[in-house]
Amino acid sequence: MSLVGQHGSGTLFFSNCNLRCIFCQNWPISHEGKGEEIEDGDVADLMLHLQKIGCHNINLVTPTHVMPNILNATQIALKKGLRIPLVYNTSGYERLEILKMLNGIVDIYMPDMKYTDPEKAATYSAGASDYPDVTKKAIIEMHQQVGVLQIDKQGVALRGLMIRHLVMPNRVAGTEKFVRWVAEALPKSTYVNMMAQYRVDYKAYEHSEISRGITVEEFMEAMEWAKKVGLTNLDPHSVATRDFYLQQQSL
Repeated sequence: MSLVGQHGSGTLFFSNCNLRCIFCQNWPISHEGKGEEIEDGDVADLMLHLQKIGCHNINLVTPTHVMPNILNATQIALKKGLRIPLVYNTSGYERLEILKMLNGIVDIYMPDMKYTDPEKAATYSAGASDYPDVTKKAIIEMHQQVGVLQIDKQGVALRGLMIRHLVMPNRVAGTEKFVRWVAEALPKSTYVNMMAQYRVDYKAYEHSEISRGITVEEFMEAMEWAKKVGLTNLDPHSVATRDFYLQQQSL
């Protein structure tokens, strides 16, 4: 991924999450709140430390519910010399008024687009039936702020929108509708990461529809849909996974 480069992405995880998906792989952090409470100044020091050791960016994971603290920490860090890009790593379930406050502060938005079906969102993510509508509006606002992804000569992200979409079993994520929406609502050069790493975790085993991993055929189908609608900037790992599967099928 272009966030990582040669020196890594400086990731800061924030406990708890405003979406609480039942298949979350980081459920001890997102659901149970594992972690320790620290002051805003300590967060600023962590940002500066990550910059000092060479990280390409500050990657804020599930930051939504602690944005006032993050904004204060960022202000402190900027005064002390923070210069690397700020990444807003989110489920996509964001209020527009909050995003508008971040205009000019966030360099890279990295939202998920988990579902296109309200019923699936409600079933698997804490009753959030409005997730598809809210997230589509949020992503459009993010794009208006930072635009299509820009990278440096080494291929490392500098600014822009990076959308993630987790391919799920039995078409639960609504992938065909997702790629069609991206192609219609955003530039076809929008960076999209079609992720193949879904696994049964946390409480997913309680629901037969998502109680298995995805098949090769399901991921290949998803990539074909993305190609069909004309998306031109798919994550290299997504493309490499597709090409690997194609190679295996030809043996």
